[in-house]
Amino acid sequence: MKSITIKGSQRESVGKVSTKALRNAGKVPCVLYGGDKPMHFSAEELSFKDLVYTPNAYTAVIELESGEKFDAVLQDIQFHPVTDKILHVDFYQLFEDKPITMNIPVRLEGNSPGVRNGGRLLFRKRKLAIKALPNLLPDFITVDISKLRIGGTIAVETILNDDYTILHPDSTAIVQVKASRTSVAGADDEEDEEAEGGEAAEGAEASEAAE
Repeated sequence: MKSITIKGSQRESVGKVSTKALRNAGKVPCVLYGGDKPMHFSAEELSFKDLVYTPNAYTAVIELESGEKFDAVLQDIQFHPVTDKILHVDFYQLFEDKPITMNIPVRLEGNSPGVRNGGRLLFRKRKLAIKALPNLLPDFITVDISKLRIGGTIAVETILNDDYTILHPDSTAIVQVKASRTSVAGADDEEDEEAEGGEAAEGAEASEAAE
């Protein structure tokens, strides 16, 4: 999985006065959990732009002024209720041998025959919660809809992977195609029948020509 670097400064004081001063200076107070003890630091609010305001999933590399670096994942974020400014960010430190839970975006691939026949595509799960070792975290989960017909559903059980555990019931629907007013009833079956009929006709013509 791709990472975004967050450059920060370790905090000596974590009181309300120092926290308010940080925010007034355009910085965000942060805490890194998961190590021997929580580590308090601050970072420029702009440095979170690519990590927070994106549909993609990234891990983070927290780089302190001292030269120390920590691999981490965003765990929680607090926004101001009126201005939407970032008020506080919690990170969780990553270790190679410890699985981590993350929400990973789902990417659809292919063209659904059900949609081509007027069906309505319902994207039920745009992100899936998965648990995996840090080096096995995918950037996204691909779901092939090239065989998804009207009335069809692709569920979690069809995309299980040995690299990670999907933390949803196997029956959870990811994407569906529902019939709509403009959809052609039985169009998918008709297409198959026409294809089979065409192949039979071609075979008969070839036999007659051979005779």
